[in-house]
Amino acid sequence: MTRSELAAAIVRISELRGAFKLRSGATADRYFDKYRFEANPNLLREIAQALVPLVPPGTELFAGLELGGVPIATMLGQETGLPVRFVRKKAKEYGTALLAEGGPIDGARLCIVEDVVTSGGQILLSTADLRGLGAKVETALCVIDRQSGGAEALAADGIELRALFSASDLDAAS
Repeated sequence: MTRSELAAAIVRISELRGAFKLRSGATADRYFDKYRFEANPNLLREIAQALVPLVPPGTELFAGLELGGVPIATMLGQETGLPVRFVRKKAKEYGTALLAEGGPIDGARLCIVEDVVTSGGQILLSTADLRGLGAKVETALCVIDRQSGGAEALAADGIELRALFSASDLDAAS
């Protein structure tokens, strides 16, 4: 699948029109329901394959953020052979009481994996938690950057956002 075909498929499968409240609190008349492209195994594989060249050299682990980043990180792990950690929004309060599931992260160079970035808020929160546990976080990958200030907010915290598609890219594919 070419890059333009992939963008068109994401738009066709996941774009919704209406009034939507975003995680950032902002509202939008266009929403990308990431679960629609994540639930499609063939499209998810194509997305992961297209993300592989964006993975920074030296990455030791993918950190898939709950919930939308988990399937993408899992598929990236399949494509690259790199291990994956599943990062909760907050540590669970029972059992192992871990924030990051799947193995240790202390001292590891993590690449955060997210689905759609608007303000970058959850990446910032999760990065602070992961750094607090000893992880090295300098890069985040996402499928869609809504171009709403997320990349700039992340850069201010020393995190480079690498997006497969920007909102502008998907506008061109519509």
